[in-house]
Amino acid sequence: MNNYLEFEKPLAEIEGKAEELRALARQNEEMDVEKEAAALDRKAEAMLAELYKDLSAWRKCQVARHPDRPHCKDYVEALFSEFTPLAGDRNFADDLAVMGGLARFEGTPVMVIGHEKGHNTKTRIERNFGMARPEGYRKAIRLMELADRFALPIVTLVDTVGAYPGKGAEERGQSEAIARATEKCLQVKVPLVSVIIGEGGSGGAVAFATADRLAMLEHSIYTVISPEGCASILWKDAEKMREAAEALHLTAQDLLKLGVADRVIPEPLGGAQRDRAATIAAVGAAIGEMLGELDGRKPAQIVRERRRKYLDMGSKGLAA
Repeated sequence: MNNYLEFEKPLAEIEGKAEELRALARQNEEMDVEKEAAALDRKAEAMLAELYKDLSAWRKCQVARHPDRPHCKDYVEALFSEFTPLAGDRNFADDLAVMGGLARFEGTPVMVIGHEKGHNTKTRIERNFGMARPEGYRKAIRLMELADRFALPIVTLVDTVGAYPGKGAEERGQSEAIARATEKCLQVKVPLVSVIIGEGGSGGAVAFATADRLAMLEHSIYTVISPEGCASILWKDAEKMREAAEALHLTAQDLLKLGVADRVIPEPLGGAQRDRAATIAAVGAAIGEMLGELDGRKPAQIVRERRRKYLDMGSKGLAA
């Protein structure tokens, strides 16, 4: 059963009717409904193409947040072999919102780090909905240092609404931990590639995504603040999130034009949740290409080019 977004409700009715017909046919073998069901399928496919033909920024936010999109754990299990999870920040605790460890990508040893939101109520609570606390960022720093020491490329998978804003997190130095994780991204002498697989929210995402190469899935977002938060600050009205989403230029397409993202990874029609296997395969191909572009570069060159990339950021502008 698909989880439908608000703007997909007309599609839900058509696909629901097709499924009802097939369910009736399963109960009564004498019924022949395949012709009618196939007609509904064609109508649903045409409607899906029309709905996703030119998504607004706000609708892209909704797709990026879809609960059925593949999450970090799905990518790690499908794309990486011999994954050995590493836990704890060696200071306070282990943060389950951040997962990471040693693995092989296409036979090459790497360090993989990412935000994990969870897939059901129990795991979402355990993972704190992908909102990392300071110990999560300090764990990421520890893993990046380990990768740097053993000359392992780093792959990060970003999917978070932002860092956790709770009192305890602030008391333990949330902003300092994010800043040091971002600094560590700039310091490591090994290739660092990042993919925004869903939401890239605020400093919580920047701490993992300050990479040599940044890819974004077609319907992912990357933004300094959520549209709802922006609307609450600017207009004192969270309901103006649609206007805020447009003003923030948070889509993968806008960020490619601005030079923040280096490539956009196409998603299946209807979003990553409609064909998880194809999406994961496309992300794997992009990771392989990005690592290939950086292969053979000397440590000093990697650090120099990465820093230059971020110093130059903003030199590109959106077309009028």
